[in-house]
Amino acid sequence: MRNPPNEPPLGSDSFDVQAGKGGKPSPAEAAPERRCILTGRVASRETMLRLAIAPDGTVVPDPRAQAPGRGAWIGVSRPALEEAMAKGHLMGALARGFKGAALTVPDDLPERAEAALTRSFTDRLGLEWRTGNLIAGSDRIAEKARGGRVHWLAHASDAGEDGARKLDQAWRVGQDEEGSGMRGIRLPLDRAALSVALGRENAVHLALTDRAAAGRVSALLARLLHFLGRDHGVAPPGPEPAEAAS
Repeated sequence: MRNPPNEPPLGSDSFDVQAGKGGKPSPAEAAPERRCILTGRVASRETMLRLAIAPDGTVVPDPRAQAPGRGAWIGVSRPALEEAMAKGHLMGALARGFKGAALTVPDDLPERAEAALTRSFTDRLGLEWRTGNLIAGSDRIAEKARGGRVHWLAHASDAGEDGARKLDQAWRVGQDEEGSGMRGIRLPLDRAALSVALGRENAVHLALTDRAAAGRVSALLARLLHFLGRDHGVAPPGPEPAEAAS
């Protein structure tokens, strides 16, 4: 990634919330926050997407927020991003922040952003699967759930209601949450996509038995759901927060 002329060096970010006056730590330093270039809203970066600048000036999604150089943050849904692009608001905001840089916003940026966020989430699922933190299979999940060892429960978008309901109930029992309505999240991915992510057949129901892993997965899922306009999709009381990307 490159820096626009006359701008701060690699590692700075023109749209990050800066420290307060007198050198005192800002809220962003205590809990990382960013300002959306389209709405001006300051929020946790866990719900926002960073945009970076490729060497050729193309604006690209940076879901892990790890690309070098300066970046811009957006905290809007895909439809809102599409509208901002159509009205020229995104290019205007970028031009103000990256003065002197020749930028190109690809027409399919919203599609690229959704794909990148989805890939970031599924890659994390695959990693947790390989390390043994993620389990699948109704019988195994039900056993762990009733024993209070499940910290995150999810169902494929095309999972059967009956199977999901039984696992939700087992989870509530194990968490002493009977009658609370707590239930697993319906993922924005079907069983075919989840099966590819895990490298196993018929991945319909998933559960995490490690609290830290549940935090990592939840953070990435929250960012994806926010972009898809599903901010209230996560039903259960979540695990302790953990970082999704630096």
